[in-house]
Amino acid sequence: MSEILQFILIAIGAFVVLAILLKLFKVSFKTILKFAVNTAVGIGVIFLLNLIPGVAIPIAWWTALVSGLFGIPGVLVLLLISFIL
Repeated sequence: MSEILQFILIAIGAFVVLAILLKLFKVSFKTILKFAVNTAVGIGVIFLLNLIPGVAIPIAWWTALVSGLFGIPGVLVLLLISFIL
């Protein structure tokens, strides 16, 4: 259970950092909301993929950041990297 909580906290932290950076560069709320949706979808997909035996995408700040910035395509790249390494 602590792994799930850690994953959620990392995701929230990555989103907060991203939102602050975007506000510093005067990005609109619509764009920030788009990144929030990408983050939620990407993290959900990573969580579901980790339930499959043989798939091990580590829960770290960089995976949360990649899934937040790029959404599902970022998660697919993380999945490919996890199979290669």
